[in-house]
Amino acid sequence: MDLTLTQQIQQAQAGDRDAFRALLDQHYALMFRFACKYCGNATDAEDITQQACIKLARSLGQFRFEAAFTSWLYRIVINCAHDWQKQFSRPEEDSRWQEPGREDSGDSAIMLRQVLSRVAKMGDGFRETVVLVMGEGLTHAETAQILNVKESTVSWRVHEIRKRLKQELPLGSES
Repeated sequence: MDLTLTQQIQQAQAGDRDAFRALLDQHYALMFRFACKYCGNATDAEDITQQACIKLARSLGQFRFEAAFTSWLYRIVINCAHDWQKQFSRPEEDSRWQEPGREDSGDSAIMLRQVLSRVAKMGDGFRETVVLVMGEGLTHAETAQILNVKESTVSWRVHEIRKRLKQELPLGSES
């Protein structure tokens, strides 16, 4: 973490509203992009991101600089996404999925929705793993740190996801 970010976080932790606003301005796009990939819907991702911003404001004092700030931030967004799904009881496969910034996301949106739906059914941690590794491009080590699991667990999950998806019907052929 560079000194500027560290100082900015420390100032925000001390109650400096301008430092918090700048921190949020720098990281909002990452939070929103991740929430959108996680839930598959730009409108819902906005709600999740807003909740994550509120949670960030309330819990920033708990950040101890033991991990990358973005890793800690991903965890906040994941927790908010889980809470949001419980609160609104959204089905895993949402027909309103839309890629941010595009009015019609077409076949790729349908395929992503199907993949996320299938992965979510594999069990706890699989959806987060696929979005962090394949959606965000994080390493297995970075993903493990965010999810608080061993790197080998992330590697196994990625292997299982690929294996199970290959065993299932090809995407788009469901009736």
